[in-house]
Amino acid sequence: MSKRRVAFVLVDGIGDVSIPELGWKTPLEVASTPNLDAIATAGISGLMDPVEPGLACGSDTAHLSLLGYDPRQYYRGRGAFESLGAGLAMSPGDIAFKVIDFLTSNFATMDDGTGVVTCRRADRHFEEDGPIFCAALDGLKLPSFPAYEVRVRCVALLYATEHRCGVVVKGPGLSGNISGTDPLKDNRLLEVVVPLDESDEAKHTAAVVNELSLELRRILSDHPLNAKRKSAGKAIANVVLLRGCGIRIQASDFSFLHAYFCFNEKHGLRSCMVAPTKIIAGLGLSLDIAILDAPGATGDYRTLLTSKANAIAKALAAPLERPPNVFVPGEDDAKPGWSEGYDFGFLHIKAIDDAGHDKAVKLKKLAFEAVDKMIGQLARMLWEAECRGAGQFSLCVTGDHSTPVEYGDHSFEPVPFTICHLKDFVKTKGEDTVLSSPLEAFRLPGTTEDSSWTYETHGPKPCDVHGDGVTSFSELSAARGVLGRFPGSEMMGIIKKYMQLDTC
Repeated sequence: MSKRRVAFVLVDGIGDVSIPELGWKTPLEVASTPNLDAIATAGISGLMDPVEPGLACGSDTAHLSLLGYDPRQYYRGRGAFESLGAGLAMSPGDIAFKVIDFLTSNFATMDDGTGVVTCRRADRHFEEDGPIFCAALDGLKLPSFPAYEVRVRCVALLYATEHRCGVVVKGPGLSGNISGTDPLKDNRLLEVVVPLDESDEAKHTAAVVNELSLELRRILSDHPLNAKRKSAGKAIANVVLLRGCGIRIQASDFSFLHAYFCFNEKHGLRSCMVAPTKIIAGLGLSLDIAILDAPGATGDYRTLLTSKANAIAKALAAPLERPPNVFVPGEDDAKPGWSEGYDFGFLHIKAIDDAGHDKAVKLKKLAFEAVDKMIGQLARMLWEAECRGAGQFSLCVTGDHSTPVEYGDHSFEPVPFTICHLKDFVKTKGEDTVLSSPLEAFRLPGTTEDSSWTYETHGPKPCDVHGDGVTSFSELSAARGVLGRFPGSEMMGIIKKYMQLDTC
């Protein structure tokens, strides 16, 4: 039997609301997206609530839900996800704190006399000093807790050029259920860490982290770089704000659920992911999903979408194609990907969400058109592989939540979902059209007024392929699909059944 594999494209922040300046349409409705429309025409569609109706969820909880893990049971905080994704090695049971880039650094300025954090960002440009401070803090000792190891590292964000500061604590009996030290606003007292439940582990961890905070301040206050900064008229960085504590989840934590924990075992699909956004990459690593190397791909507007498509296409086409290398936290070198290839290729796109947060209407529309162009490239590469006997592929596109440009934040609106078999997509578009998709690398338009962006469109053509009657991909058209409205927890079951690979 021929291998059946799926390219799963998740467009972060995909959904929106009707916008007056767009004639009461959404950016997705007005964007020219012939490839997305062809997937909807060739397959089946529906509206999906990533977690549950009425919930404006975060990306981390939404992704857990979509991948088949109830966030109410599996979520243990974002700190561990972000640290793993940023390159810090973690073992099950380790705790980590939310990793913040040096543009919004967790190095802050505190008045030692009063304990008031006068500035939560010691410097908006910390690329040079940050790594020096991190090196001084790495491996610090906790006098009252000698059994615990503290790792503080400056790490490069996966695939990108920005640097991050990560703090990990290793040792027995730790809990992620504690508060942080960040007062959240300037000119407030540094917070004391407290347990968020009555467990002995949480009480003990709070004591460990309070001593950690004290030792971080001691080392930073005595560091010669701070004396240099003070003499230069710069704010000193004498405190590290610890927030978003999370624990590295492990299978034994969920034995009471009587279910497989790792994605590959849970769904019977060997999985890989292209996810430059550190929290999504870390979440994938926690579930034993391989993180592919995709040079030039980033988690922002500068991303090289073609590189993402190329990485997923090669991973799904293996062994006919050599799969990309995979990222390993804590190691300088990547390791070879699975030689026999992957069944589930997860391609994450963050820029749409950024446009929503930036309230950039035109940029969100243009970004959708860029994503559509990438879909055309991905379809061509996979079709060429399928014609060579690599397997039978499917295409699936959806989002993790809505980020309307009117709000600039996540909202509770459901997101469109569509899936089709690649051969039906090719019948819908026409093979000549699919194979003529240019494979040259390109980037998203840089500004909302980018007049240089052009996109040649070729929509679905009349054909004998009939899905569920939906012929376009948008929030409203997906509502007419045969799948109706369904919760994200059902998504993997739908995908597996559509692939005819359901393992139940």
